[in-house]
Amino acid sequence: MTSISHPDPQSDIALTTTDPQLRVLLATAGISPLDNLGWIRITGEDRVRWLNGMVTNSIQDLKPGEGCYNFILSAQGRIQGTANAFAQTDDILLETDRAHLPGLIATLDRFIIMDDVELADTTATMAGIAVIGPTAPARLEQLGFPVPPTGSLTIQTTLWHGTDVTIIAAHSPLTPRFELWTNPATAAEITTFLHTAGAIICDASALEQLRVLEGTPRYGIDIRDRELPQETAQTRALHFSKGCYLGQEIVERIRSRGNVHRTFTAFRLDGPLPTAGTALEAEGKPIGELTSVTAVPTSDGTLQIGLGYIRREALDRALPLTYPGGTAAPVALPLRGLPQTDL
Repeated sequence: MTSISHPDPQSDIALTTTDPQLRVLLATAGISPLDNLGWIRITGEDRVRWLNGMVTNSIQDLKPGEGCYNFILSAQGRIQGTANAFAQTDDILLETDRAHLPGLIATLDRFIIMDDVELADTTATMAGIAVIGPTAPARLEQLGFPVPPTGSLTIQTTLWHGTDVTIIAAHSPLTPRFELWTNPATAAEITTFLHTAGAIICDASALEQLRVLEGTPRYGIDIRDRELPQETAQTRALHFSKGCYLGQEIVERIRSRGNVHRTFTAFRLDGPLPTAGTALEAEGKPIGELTSVTAVPTSDGTLQIGLGYIRREALDRALPLTYPGGTAAPVALPLRGLPQTDL
């Protein structure tokens, strides 16, 4: 396997991928079903106050149509789940990983005591489509959808052919990303229209490659129930002046000390492609682990990127990092620099 030489491992990597689907997501527009996500609808007069006390971000500051990314913590400050929260006029919607949704509902439900709050799993009533890439806004406009600005989480509902369609501007540090949610029949119809308009259908493996290149951790893979919030480097999930919430004492204690001993980051991998869970070593001692890995074919060879955790002192001292049969070098993500050439 050919590896790529990069003189400065901390700089952004200029990537020219030869993978056709990843190239679509980075240069034009791709579409894919959102089968991995699910929804919890929260209603009741106390929903804002109650949820604000359950998650790490500020729910009370959200106006209808706005969203934020959140951690759900244990009393010991360990991450029990992640969710995007969207405020609407009559409810709050939580978007989370479908596989972990039942456990998250059970966790949240334990803390509804005398509160006027109800939780409902609405996943079965909705089907989602991801529309990703620089020309995604143009594809949405072709179908008559309003295109929300990117840069922050937002949600809005519009009528399309007489049916409600919810449009989300999603988190995406590398390329524009939108989500369309509606009933399954309408979702199938929208998918056909988008494909006819020029969007390319992409599979889950291409979206996984994009996720790793963006450096976005996924709960259950990169974020487990033993991680502390600041270890994940996801500051967008934290709000330090919102008031009390479950696990806040630990978050504030870490903040007052200045940092944590380990942090989430990305690595360029040279050598055999390791598997998730592979240990990283420095000076013959374990100092971290890889949680996600991907190999991206490019015109210059194969680019191997991993996400994972490393002890801060190894980063501060710029120690050489190894894994069985290979070396790892920290890199700055997201990757940028894909030429906007014709596909």
